[in-house]
Amino acid sequence: MSRRVRIASIAIAVLCVGGVLATVYLIGPQQVYWTFPALVAVFYLLRPREAIACALVIIVGILPRILPVTSSETMTTVLATIIVTSAFAFAFSVITNRQREQLLLLATRDPLTGAGNRRGLDAKLTDVVNTHQRMQTPACLVLLDLDHFKHINDAHGHAVGDRILKSITDIINLRIRVTDSLYRIGGEEFIVVLEGADLQHAAHLAEQLRTLVEANELVSDPAVTISLGVAELRSGESPNDWLHRADEALYRAKDAGRNATSIST
Repeated sequence: MSRRVRIASIAIAVLCVGGVLATVYLIGPQQVYWTFPALVAVFYLLRPREAIACALVIIVGILPRILPVTSSETMTTVLATIIVTSAFAFAFSVITNRQREQLLLLATRDPLTGAGNRRGLDAKLTDVVNTHQRMQTPACLVLLDLDHFKHINDAHGHAVGDRILKSITDIINLRIRVTDSLYRIGGEEFIVVLEGADLQHAAHLAEQLRTLVEANELVSDPAVTISLGVAELRSGESPNDWLHRADEALYRAKDAGRNATSIST
C-alpha cells in the first residue's frame, strides 16, 4: 500500500468513526445503527488491530449517550450485533490482507527460482535511489550472467538448465546479507542490490560468487561459470542509468573472456 493510499484510508476511517459519534450525539441514540456500516468500512480500510481499536472507540463513545435512554434488551441486542459485525469484518480483513500479500508476492517473484522479478527490481531501485538522495547511503549493483547457458541447455536439456538456475539462486542467497536483494531479470541473468555497501565490498562479493559458482561444478561439460558487472550508485543518477552502467561492466567482463568480474568506475 502506497503512503498516499495509507493516509487516505486512515483519514476516511477517522471520518467514519467521528461521523458515527457525531450522529449519535447530535441527532439521537436511534442513529446507533450507522455503527454497523461504519465498522465494516473501518475494517476494510485499516489493518486489523487498528480497526479493532476504532471499534472499541465507537463502543466506548456511544455507550454514555444510549445507555440512559435504551432498554437493557435493546442495549444487549445492539452490543451483540456490534460484536458479531466486528468479528465478521475482522475475519474478512485478515483473509483479504493475506490474499493481497500472496498476490503481491506472485507479482514480484520469479516462479522458478523464488528470486525477485523485474517488477520487484524496478520498485527496489527506485527506493534505493530515493534513500541515497536523502541520506547519501552507499549502494551497489552486482549484475551476473551465466556463461554459454544456451550451450548448457542444448547439451543437458532445459530441466537441467532450470536446476542450475535454482542452484545459482541458492548459492547467491547463502552468500549475500539479509539486507541485500536478489532478482532474476532475464533467462540466465541475475542482479544483487546491495544497500549500505561500497564498491570495494560489492567487488569482493562478486569475486566470491564467481569463485563459488565455478567451484560447485553444477555440470561437468561445459562447466558452469558466470560473468559479473559491478556498479556503485552515483549522486544524481537515475535507476536506469545505474543499471545501464552495471550492464556495460558485465559486457566488458564477457568481452574479456567470460568467467570474470568487471567494475564500473
